[in-house]
Formats: sequence, C-alpha cells, structure tokens
Amino acid sequence: MLRLPAPRAGGRRKRTEPREAPACVRGSGRPGGGCGCCSRLGAAPAPERGGGGGWRCRCGAAAAAGSAPWPGAARSRGGGPTRPSTASTSDKEVPAKRSKTNGSEVVFNMVVEVPRWSNAKMEIATKEPLNPIKQDIKRGKLRYVANIFPHKGYIWNYGALPQTWEDPRHKDKDTGCCGDNDPIDVCEIGTKVHSPGEIIQVKVLGVLALIDEGETDWKIIAISVDDPEAQKIHDIDDVKKYKPGYLEATAEWFRLYKVPDDKPENQFAFNGEFKDKDFAVEIIKSTHEYWKALLHKKADRGAIKCTNVLVHDSPFCCSEEDARLIVQSAPPPASGDSVSAEVDVWHFLNK
Repeated sequence: MLRLPAPRAGGRRKRTEPREAPACVRGSGRPGGGCGCCSRLGAAPAPERGGGGGWRCRCGAAAAAGSAPWPGAARSRGGGPTRPSTASTSDKEVPAKRSKTNGSEVVFNMVVEVPRWSNAKMEIATKEPLNPIKQDIKRGKLRYVANIFPHKGYIWNYGALPQTWEDPRHKDKDTGCCGDNDPIDVCEIGTKVHSPGEIIQVKVLGVLALIDEGETDWKIIAISVDDPEAQKIHDIDDVKKYKPGYLEATAEWFRLYKVPDDKPENQFAFNGEFKDKDFAVEIIKSTHEYWKALLHKKADRGAIKCTNVLVHDSPFCCSEEDARLIVQSAPPPASGDSVSAEVDVWHFLNK
C-alpha cells in the first residue's frame, strides 16, 4: 500500500472539529440570543419563528431534536434553516413525505452528519440523551475516514433519515443479516456541500445493500430537492446517465473504506447492484416501523436513549423543561484537538 499526502482543503495545516452539537429546545418565547449549536458550529445566532409555534435558532435546532430518538424536522445540529413557515403539514412529518404534481416522487427529511470532502466521522449519538451529533471515538481517539485515492474523505453529503432504525434483532430476508442498530444512512449526491446538522429535503433515488462486518447497513442514494440537477434526476438510472461513474465510485468507497484500518473489504447483497427508488422507499418504510416499535417499548432498545418531547404516546416522552435541563447539563463548548497529518494521507490500494 503506497501512501501520499492528500491535498488539504483551504491549505491550512491545522483544523479543529466540533466534538458535539447538542440539540437546543424550543420555548424561549422571544427572539434574541442563540443556542449551543450556533455557538459551537459558528452559525448565525439569530432565532426565527419555528413551524411549531416556538422560537428556534437559525441553525435550525428545535424542540429537543424533534421526535427523538433521531433528530426531527428542523435540524438539531447547526447549518442553514429549513422552511417551516411554508411547509405543509405532511412536510413537517419526519420523515417528511409528499407527492409532486409531476409524478409520485417521495421526499424525505435528511439530517446531514458529514459534509462532502470532510473526514471527521460525525454521527448521531443514539446512546446519549436527545441524540446529539458527535464525532465518533475509538480507543480514545477521534475517528476520521481514510482518503482512498482518488477520493478525499466522504464523496457525498452523508447523513441519515430521522425516525428510522435498522433493528439489530431483525434478519433481513434479502441480505440475510441483521440491522446495524442505527438510523438508515443517506448519501446525498447533489452539487452543494451541506453543513453538519443541516436538515435538507431529498428525493430518494435508490439504495445499496452494504454488508458491514456482518450487519445490514442500507445506503440510500438521494438528491436534495433544491439541487439544480434534481429536476432531471428521478431514479437510479438517471444517476447513471447524468453522473456517470458516481455509483461505481460509491460502491468502491464502501467496499474499501475500512481497509486502511487493517480490516477486510466490505461485501454487498445483490452482488453490489443498486436497487431502484421503489425498493428503497419500501426499505425506508420498514425501518420507520422498527423505529415506532422502539419508541413504544415493543423492541429491545439496548443502550439507545429514546427521550423525546414530541411523541406524546411514547413512554419516553418528557417535558420541554426536562429536555432543556438535559441540554444545559451538557459540557461547555471546547476547542477541538489539532488534526494529525495522518488524516490527510492518501491511500493507494490494489483494487
């Protein structure tokens, strides 16, 4: 394996990464001030009126991360605002879903965890109250994905669909493996680099069935509805037509991304074939049903924290005041560690 330094974004020798972006809670009752998300991630700390009647910061954080366990319809960890004042009732649902007049396109809310081209492995911390986004830690060190030539970090905006759960005790009939105990992952293939914690509405295009260390780990392929190319990309075949090589690069990325850490290559169900939009939507529906069972104590949640303020018939539902106390008890913001030069190394693998 040959290794060379990968090019640095912006040319800086050191960077810092946010360790955590906690949810802020609705109910301040007035404009002004900001939340922990804004302070940590540098978003403008000017709140705006949220769709649910309370105030939320312009970073988009809302009522204890929406309908937990996964953050809700107004993003919980920084980034640009959504459009709560103009959204229909169905748009406010998480996952949001609506039919367009030009066909049966289904739109979902995506929580962006990792911007394209970045390396820090940021993810929804399901085992912590209100499920903030944090950088994953392994053996006491912050985790970063390796750069596998010719790529730099993640090659899409990476995140998850809220209100979904891949049940680790359910063996999928197609993959023959159980779920990975996380919300379903999304690779957003649009032209814009999005911000951590941003909520964007995406059109589902297809899905890849990754088998990651023996677990089913579905990867939804989607594009932001606001992307300039969204009007011509409607299904997985359109991705092949208008973004040639992207799906092949995606499969290669997931197959090899753990090899630099001395782990074996990942495998795929369906011989690595990307399934179409209809198949993907059915997978999303099934993971949403597993999530509902989780929120109502009909599934073994293990160490997952299901505390929420919006699912009122859930035994885990708490008051907004209780949620606010949880947020206020979070550690104060801190500067991230300097990033090792190893993070920028390019790995050349025999493919």
